[in-house]
Formats: sequence, C-alpha cells, structure tokens
Amino acid sequence: MAEQSLQEKYAPNNACFGCGPANPEGLHIRSFAKNGEVVAEWKPEQKYEAFPGVLNGGIIGALLDCHCNWTAAYHLMKNAGEDHPPCTVTAEYSIKLLRPTPTIGSISLSAHVVDLNGVRATIEGTLSGGGKVCATCRGVFVAVKEGHPAFHRW
Repeated sequence: MAEQSLQEKYAPNNACFGCGPANPEGLHIRSFAKNGEVVAEWKPEQKYEAFPGVLNGGIIGALLDCHCNWTAAYHLMKNAGEDHPPCTVTAEYSIKLLRPTPTIGSISLSAHVVDLNGVRATIEGTLSGGGKVCATCRGVFVAVKEGHPAFHRW
C-alpha cells in the first residue's frame, strides 16, 4: 500500500476542496513530511487551466494555501509533542506568481517553517512546474480552539 499522506493519516474525513481526502471533487493534495520540509506532487487536469497549458492562479493559491496549512499543523504537532495535529486555519497568506505554471507534467510543492510561536506558524512555500519555481507563498496559520467553526473539521 502507498504511504499515507498527512491528510489521509490525520484527517481522512476532511472535505476541504484543496486537501480533503473526502471531497470527491477536490484537488486531493497529498503532503508528506520529508527532511524538515513538507512536500507534495500534484498532477493538474485540463479543467484547472486558465488557458491552454497554463494552471489557473486560483488553483495555485489553493494548492499553496492547503499545503502550507498542513506544514503548519504538522510542525505545531511536533513542536508540542502531540500525536495528532491541531486544527489550523489560514490567518493570512500571500502568493507571488513568478511565471506561468505549465499543466504538462507534475506540480511540485514544498514548504518549511519560518517561525513557530505557540499556536501560530509562519510558513514559506514554493510551487514548481516544468523544472522551475512558478509561485511562492508566505503565510501565517493558527491552531483554533473549540467554538471556532473549523475546530471539528478534522
């Protein structure tokens, strides 16, 4: 059997459009902790194109947002010595679109921690296609408490 992604292991019933294993119409990002980073490979489909051969910017944003959010959740879990990640949400993020992202071949995502502070994590991520970095992200992600609408989503 294939290695379980963070999403499959910790949130198999999550229906998030970007990263939820339980969303039949979603992007199904599969993130893996590797050597201090979190990485993923994703195969674009034609329906996600802005125009022929180029990935839509909104999809790029969703890929980086979800992947960086999982990077935050994973590292907050490890930092706290827990065995399950906290439910984290995006407090802020910015995307820089550096060049068109080709839809031929796989998209590579990588993300790493810039800062961990209690229940907050600042994460930087990259999205690459065709062997080049096409977009970058920097975001702040926070663990939410009971009472927040997203608390029980995982």
